[in-house]
Amino acid sequence: MRVTLVISSLSAGGAERVVCELANAWSSKGWHVSVITLAGDAPDHYVLDPKVQRKALSTLWHSGNLIGTLRSNVRRSLDIRRAVSRTDPDVVVSFVDQTNVRVLSALCGSGLPIVISERVDPRRYPIGIAWETARRIVYPIASRLVVQTLRVATWSARYIRRSRITVIPNFVRQLPAATSARDERMILSVGRLTYQKGFDLLIAAFASAGLRQRGYRLVILGDGPDRQLLLELCCALGVEQDVTFQGVVHDPESWMERCGVFVLPSRYEGFPNALLEAMAMGCAVIATDCDSGPGEIVRDRIDGLLVAPDNVRALECALAELCRDAELRIPLSRRATEVRERFARDRVLDQWERLLAETARR
Repeated sequence: MRVTLVISSLSAGGAERVVCELANAWSSKGWHVSVITLAGDAPDHYVLDPKVQRKALSTLWHSGNLIGTLRSNVRRSLDIRRAVSRTDPDVVVSFVDQTNVRVLSALCGSGLPIVISERVDPRRYPIGIAWETARRIVYPIASRLVVQTLRVATWSARYIRRSRITVIPNFVRQLPAATSARDERMILSVGRLTYQKGFDLLIAAFASAGLRQRGYRLVILGDGPDRQLLLELCCALGVEQDVTFQGVVHDPESWMERCGVFVLPSRYEGFPNALLEAMAMGCAVIATDCDSGPGEIVRDRIDGLLVAPDNVRALECALAELCRDAELRIPLSRRATEVRERFARDRVLDQWERLLAETARR
């Protein structure tokens, strides 16, 4: 099988990690795998197998006027079409909304089977009128659309026939078993520092739960445009000495195996890798039950706690309860590791491979 994967970049992020995991898994099976990124100046955060063919295009430039935009779009489409054509794929797989639109537009009429994939919850992630219009026009061209949850599949039927929509969750990547002793007073969260991820809610809940007075501290892994706003919020709430922004790290699992509690405070999600990995590492987790993602992963009060999204009080109560009650926390931690079987790598890869084989034959 010859597969070409297309995404904006391989910077730190959930979709980017999935692309690298899929590419490396298929390369190890002897497939001819190519990965094309459209933002050529963005550094790679994830490492591809040396056997994977890697091509970085610089196509995400801005144009100053309508004529310039039209010319740029034509040039961009030609660049994408040439790059994909040179990989001679049996099937092309594109990831994330705007890249999907660009790839479908560039390859229209090529005869290549194209699988597109939505990663974040598109119902909560506006892409603007122009992109939304383009999505409605070109998504029906796709051979298949892959989404991560049934709720998003229902929404997607407005763009493409339901028979061409497939639900495939993320899988738990290969992780070592947790062996370190846990620091029960470390609360951990991971993600890009944006409004979507809800770190402002978590900081407010941590401040009002009275945990810092008992020696607890909050550690946040990741970076993003809201970093300064979150730092200022910590100062305003008097917890600047108790909240650490660690930045992007290459081994979040080593933090997950040491923390006492892991929190995913997102306002909306796709199918969060960070939550999957925290549970796989045996963390007692709290996650917001947003419209898509966490509710398909966490079984409330069986292997984690689910709380109402965008609700500081609910998050505060869950934090206080889980930190205080070891008889609740420890059983949740033990059952959390069952995600390794529920979302096993081989099982999810098999779903992808059956989809690609069917799409390529058609």
